[in-house]
Amino acid sequence: MFPATVPLKKPVVKLPSVPPCKNPTHLLPSPPTSSSAVASSVKEMAEEAVLGFLEHNDEIVDSGEFAVEKGINHEEIVNVVKSLNGFGFVVAQDIKRERWQLTTEGKTYAASGSPEYQLLMAIPPEGISRVELQKKLGDSVFKIGCQQATKNKWVEMGKTQVSRKVARVDDNVKALLIKINDGEALNQEDIDALKRRKLISPQIWKGYSVKKGPNYAPKRRKPATDLTRENLQSGEWKELLFKEYNFLAKGFPVEGGYLHPLLKVRRQIQMIFLQMGFEEMPTNNYVESSFWNFDALFQPQQHPARDSHDTFFLREPSTTKTLPEDYVERVKQIHESGGHGSRGYGYDWKREEANKNLLRTHTTAVSSRMLYALAKKPFEAKRYYSIDRVFRNEAVDRTHLAEFHQIEGLICDRGLSLGDLQGVLHDFFSRLGMSKLRFKPAYNPYTEPSMEIFGYHEGLKKWVEVGNSGMFRPEMLLPMGLPEDVTVIAWGLSLERPTMILYGIDNIRDLFGHKVDLSLIKSNPICRIGL
Repeated sequence: MFPATVPLKKPVVKLPSVPPCKNPTHLLPSPPTSSSAVASSVKEMAEEAVLGFLEHNDEIVDSGEFAVEKGINHEEIVNVVKSLNGFGFVVAQDIKRERWQLTTEGKTYAASGSPEYQLLMAIPPEGISRVELQKKLGDSVFKIGCQQATKNKWVEMGKTQVSRKVARVDDNVKALLIKINDGEALNQEDIDALKRRKLISPQIWKGYSVKKGPNYAPKRRKPATDLTRENLQSGEWKELLFKEYNFLAKGFPVEGGYLHPLLKVRRQIQMIFLQMGFEEMPTNNYVESSFWNFDALFQPQQHPARDSHDTFFLREPSTTKTLPEDYVERVKQIHESGGHGSRGYGYDWKREEANKNLLRTHTTAVSSRMLYALAKKPFEAKRYYSIDRVFRNEAVDRTHLAEFHQIEGLICDRGLSLGDLQGVLHDFFSRLGMSKLRFKPAYNPYTEPSMEIFGYHEGLKKWVEVGNSGMFRPEMLLPMGLPEDVTVIAWGLSLERPTMILYGIDNIRDLFGHKVDLSLIKSNPICRIGL
């Protein structure tokens, strides 16, 4: 906004008086015209020029010549012709012509002269040393100039000295480049010579020849898209040209939420657990204490997994404030001196280590909480499952991330055996589409016996590791207060690995994280697993 008045600090030159004006607003600067208004005005002028010319003539032979004749930008004429052609006002035919334009190098030579001419002009009558001439012209001009000037027999190139063979020449290359730039035609021999030196490049010019179309009118009336109350009241609707409805046109695609491949596979695995009679464990606590994540699972405090290189420990809050003291004492006892037939680990168990807070490294921490809560009630058999995120301090590569999803299932009942575990695993994985299983003995601190699970993948034609399993140790279960004849079988696998196999993804960063391609989320197929 301009100020209404501007005080003058110094006297100014007095201008001749002018008659008073009733409307002095014409003396104020005009408000700036918006770019959209200017564009609309140019478009209307171009459209009037095309339709007006065809009213008295049969054809616009060349849109380029027509644009020059009318003083209108050819691009505006082309846009108007395309629009009029689409509505049937005109019939347009393509015109294509090959033109030549200067390359960046060609523009430089058109302005400064060809390298050979620059080289000749830089040589004094008495000659010049090669080193001094190169320094004077620069490496690029010197190199090209020497080649072309020697080819033209303009100079004598000695081992150390360069001298002229001719006194003066015309720079034909520069002259030809200027003609090209001005749009003048050249013979084919000159064109080929400039092309070989990469000083010009072809440019396809596109234009139109234009004739009247079936819906031609000297002026285009803009069709109305709506019938308004004002049209009806004034009677204007009788004169309006209404836009035709296209009842076959498709509407805009509705943009909504899309399910990530991980969520699709997660939901299908969730349905498998529910069909097998499992209930979901609450996994909403990403932060756990070391006690529930490690100690309650009979994992020793010196275990490498409890090192900061493998686990994310919290700075704030760094420790937990509440733990069940009677249970903590029983866990300490089993770690230090054993019990229930176990010798324990025989070390000094430290409460401060158990109190440390961390991002849970597995959802088995949730399982330990659920089993402890189950032990405080009259015993009943339970089937639990969980699918949620866990965190490991690992180097990120094509198969590992610092966070991933763990799938865990467990059955707590009396008298379960290793055969029951294998039977449940066959049932579970057959519903995932893997009916052929193999088991390999393994070690886990909190399960004994333990087994790695391998499934034969029909698509990959090979055995792949699909999970880990085992029977929870008495050293873990009995301190909780569970009856001695109660056993727990459990297994776990990641959600990312089966999803990558099912969707043919070989890099986990393409599936999970900030580098995921959004088109994958929008267009991934419904993935049906199981038989």
